[in-house]
Amino acid sequence: MLENMIDPSIIAAPAYLALVAWEWWAVRTRRAKGTYDTPDAIVSLSMGIGSVVTAILGGLFLISVSILVWEYRLFTLPLTWWSVLAAFVVYDLVYYWKHRFMHRIRWFWANHVIHHSSNFYNLTTALRQPWTGPISGLFIVGLTMVLAGWHPSVIAFVGGFNLIYQFWIHTEAIDKMPKWFEAVWNTPSHHRVHHGRNPRYLDSNYAGVWIIWDKIFGTFVPELETDKPDYGLVARFESNNPFWVAIHEYVALFRDMGRDGLRPDRWLRRLYNPPGWSPDGNHNGSIEAKAAYLAAHPDQAGLPGLDLPVHHGSEAIA
Repeated sequence: MLENMIDPSIIAAPAYLALVAWEWWAVRTRRAKGTYDTPDAIVSLSMGIGSVVTAILGGLFLISVSILVWEYRLFTLPLTWWSVLAAFVVYDLVYYWKHRFMHRIRWFWANHVIHHSSNFYNLTTALRQPWTGPISGLFIVGLTMVLAGWHPSVIAFVGGFNLIYQFWIHTEAIDKMPKWFEAVWNTPSHHRVHHGRNPRYLDSNYAGVWIIWDKIFGTFVPELETDKPDYGLVARFESNNPFWVAIHEYVALFRDMGRDGLRPDRWLRRLYNPPGWSPDGNHNGSIEAKAAYLAAHPDQAGLPGLDLPVHHGSEAIA
């Protein structure tokens, strides 16, 4: 039975395209809020197709590694409704930390930056996925679930549902859900914050399904009417070339390492420190962006997303 479990996100692919078409029509006819830029949307769809191809090519490797780790599992969980439900919950917790690592470690960011490279926010943005996932090595974090006793097929199954859930939150067509829903679940409002380049919104709302993880670990920032999310990267990225979208941050990273000269110690620090970190101490990352904003708006000090002493600052390693 385990071998017959499939990734439900594959079955959902036609629904993705149908909903994209509906949102495009609704936005163009002003029946829904949002913005569509045709070249940008085409790039996002292209990135989605490319990510499927690379996932298939890297799939055998990931499956082989997972099966190898399965042989060394600490426990063996039975295939029951409660074990699958528990896997869904734990998967989302693991996803939270993987997602946080993607934003706070430049090597992982070089892969994930693709998803944030659009200056627009609509359902095609959900499909703007990287092509270099297996290369990043972040899948190693997910192997903790295999060691804990969940079969790789179960993990792939619940991971597919996690991905399906995250599709619908990439939209401006939905304002806010009921308060009880917003309090627990990830929503379009919460995820718009995550895609915002506004200083207060940087490095926040990493959740996949449940926003409670961000509230527990201190990374939750609410969407403010007075500070609407401005989408895209802090340093504007304008290219509509899918191949450049896929590799541009890797190129930037290796250029920076090249400027360091033959200094492996600096190379390593560039790899594991946050984006914007520099060995000369002249950092230009999210912390510096927040500090600059606070210098211009001191009345905002201590508000969610601008409480610098509380979190993020300790994550940079000199």
